[in-house]
Amino acid sequence: MPTPDKQLSAEQSRQVAETIREEIARRRISRQTLAEQAKLSLSTLEKVLGGRRPFTLATTVRLEQALGVPLRKLPDVVTITPPVNGEVAPDSLGSYARRAVARIEGTYVTVRPSFGDKEAIYAYRTVIAWDEAASSLGFRESERQDSDYTQFGEVAVPNESGFVYLVTNRHGQHRVITVSRPRNSGEMYGIITTLLAGRGAVLTPIAAPIAFLPLKNLANPSFGRISSEDANYKVYREHLRRTVDEPFAILLQG
Repeated sequence: MPTPDKQLSAEQSRQVAETIREEIARRRISRQTLAEQAKLSLSTLEKVLGGRRPFTLATTVRLEQALGVPLRKLPDVVTITPPVNGEVAPDSLGSYARRAVARIEGTYVTVRPSFGDKEAIYAYRTVIAWDEAASSLGFRESERQDSDYTQFGEVAVPNESGFVYLVTNRHGQHRVITVSRPRNSGEMYGIITTLLAGRGAVLTPIAAPIAFLPLKNLANPSFGRISSEDANYKVYREHLRRTVDEPFAILLQG
């Protein structure tokens, strides 16, 4: 017997509807066009936007994929609450209980090498928090200099590998970050695989070391493209070096 689709709360549904209306107005598209892109009936879209029916998780995910923006808001700063028994992620994400991944929840400064300047470091904020509607961890980025490429998605934590996977899937196009579970001081280290935007519509696969540093461990974090003159450059560089020196990730050349 199929499991009933989870419904968002009244407040979540209101926030999602407001964001969708803003996106429709900003893009100057019709509700009919959005319904077709999300593979929904116009009647369903009209009802959820009008508050006559709550959003379901499946409907929300379809609309997120059609618009390419997160609709389920995660907080800018995470306040950890005691896990409740029964909060378990789906099998496709590792069947983890929230209690088992509570240490992963938090706000991080994410650092990786700059793709445009080999001497610089790129830093942005990532929030990892429990998504009640999806019954799993989710992540959302902010403070990105290239805001058009801000990512959000699901977090898989399979027991077998002992690693954490932050996965973005937009219409079948994936970006995957694979990192270790948190060290004693909370850092996570690993590798990012994504696409590098070149001239015009040219995209090139690229991989690089990446580190997640708990925001609470940094007194005055820097975001954006970090040059060698920045006060945090040395600290960020040491964390990236640790990623490949220990190693948490191995980068091979052909």
